[in-house]
Amino acid sequence: MVTTGLVAIDSTIVATAVPSIVHDVGGFSSFPWLFSAYMLAQAVSVPVYAKLSDMVGRKPLILSGIALFLLGSILCGVALSMPALIAFRVIQGLGAGAVQPMAITIAGDIYSLAERAKVQGYLASVWAISSVVGPTLGGVFSSLGIWRGIFLINIPLCVLAAWMLMRTFHEKVQRAQHRIDYFGASLLTGSMTLLILGALEGGQAWAWDSPLSIGAFVLGAALFAAFLVVERRAAEPVLPLWVVSRRLLLTTTLVSFGVGAIILGLTSYVPTFLEGAQSVSPVLAGLALAALTLGWPISASQSGRLYLRIGFRSTAVIGILISVVGASALAFTAYTPSVVLVAVSCFVVGLGLGLVATPTLIAAQTSVEWNERGVVTGTNLFARSIGSALGVAIFGAVANAIYASVPGPASAPQAIVPASAAVFLAVLIGTVLTVVAVLTMPADQRKAAATPEQASAETAAAS
Repeated sequence: MVTTGLVAIDSTIVATAVPSIVHDVGGFSSFPWLFSAYMLAQAVSVPVYAKLSDMVGRKPLILSGIALFLLGSILCGVALSMPALIAFRVIQGLGAGAVQPMAITIAGDIYSLAERAKVQGYLASVWAISSVVGPTLGGVFSSLGIWRGIFLINIPLCVLAAWMLMRTFHEKVQRAQHRIDYFGASLLTGSMTLLILGALEGGQAWAWDSPLSIGAFVLGAALFAAFLVVERRAAEPVLPLWVVSRRLLLTTTLVSFGVGAIILGLTSYVPTFLEGAQSVSPVLAGLALAALTLGWPISASQSGRLYLRIGFRSTAVIGILISVVGASALAFTAYTPSVVLVAVSCFVVGLGLGLVATPTLIAAQTSVEWNERGVVTGTNLFARSIGSALGVAIFGAVANAIYASVPGPASAPQAIVPASAAVFLAVLIGTVLTVVAVLTMPADQRKAAATPEQASAETAAAS
């Protein structure tokens, strides 16, 4: 939980300090790269770390991730220019790419099937707490004129997390000769970098039909095609193709992709919607959005009670239908904005997603052995990152099209309301498509184990 907190707090603390950062080091036009560079580095590194963890164990990878995150945080805290700060955020992102999936994979390793949902709920609660603590801390540091503190505060947290892991986490790894797929890893990293970069910056840093945009997508697709060819022949592929050839793993990956798009769609536009449509304060708008991450851990921690009785697929179906209700309320009431209604809708969406994300991830983890669990977990989280990146691009294109068609400034309510309504409708469509992905999951072959002992035996026997 402490390790997860590093990534969770960092994902929310920077945004509120941007004005102070820009005032101090300049580079206003470049500040979006503080987020894009971090997200990009994190997303493309997850599959590589996941595969390495199945080779050498989780502990070396998570400790290496903490070390990279610590180094990036220190460098960010002493950066003297915006380009340097962006470069150091890449180092942070590379650390986060190891920390988040390893924490979830370790939970899958050391807890039984019956215990896992509660533990994943604890990890999800870290994100809920961070959604409130992060922006608050960022605002405090910013108002005191010490924005560098938002990065330097990671130093004691990194040291504490590493010390706790070294002291209490022990694993037995069967040592064997491995052939690391360097070529495949390079192709995957290059292709995903270009594709995610094109999705993140298209319509923002450059036009969708510009040579830069087209070149990024074409070259990224070509590298990915080459990656698929290489992986078919690699002795130990960095992202084995069996991950998408098994029905359960493919469908749970698609579900994770949809969850990522839904989350980013709401995270990106709910505060703007409330601030522009009702002139509420950023703090109040942030608290309304925090309802999304409050609902998630509540249901995630209790999802084990459901899937142990009715199975993973049925639990996920219930969850995604709850999310459809929340997304529908948000989409159909956008023209009559209300802070309370938005907060309740976000809470309902989060409540549903907690019953979707956790059971589908645990179903995927349970279906494989230890030496495949890292890849499976990494692929699931990688799909969520890709969904988030593409979701930002698609929802941004929708909003920009509305802004361009409405006379007057884009920040005016007459532009904000229809643009947000269109985005919320797009989120609803994404949620409905995720329903389809959940319904295509294979039915559980047998009921989940009723006790931790039975669960441990079933997990050990899973294939």
